[in-house]
Amino acid sequence: MSEEKYNLDGKTILEKDFKTSMRGYNQEEVDEFLDLIIQDYEKFQKEIDQLQNENNRLKKYPARDDAPTQRTKPVNNTQNHQVNYDILKRVSNLEKAVFGKKYAEE
Repeated sequence: MSEEKYNLDGKTILEKDFKTSMRGYNQEEVDEFLDLIIQDYEKFQKEIDQLQNENNRLKKYPARDDAPTQRTKPVNNTQNHQVNYDILKRVSNLEKAVFGKKYAEE
């Protein structure tokens, strides 16, 4: 992959010297605006570098189609049965509370 050189970077913008004329722009406004441009260029370059590094890392270690994307924790059967038992016990108590009163009234 060949890297193209950009025409501008933060240093080039900072060192650019404009000629002044009688009816020219306010130099302070131009300098302030160029400072913002420099900051953006530096942010863009950091983000580009970050994305290129991530891209290279992903190319180096591609994901396999047959591999799970996340590792799952094996379920402990004893713990799973305990949870099921607790749920069944709660349901049973609810049935007794609801239907027990209903049958007692009849």
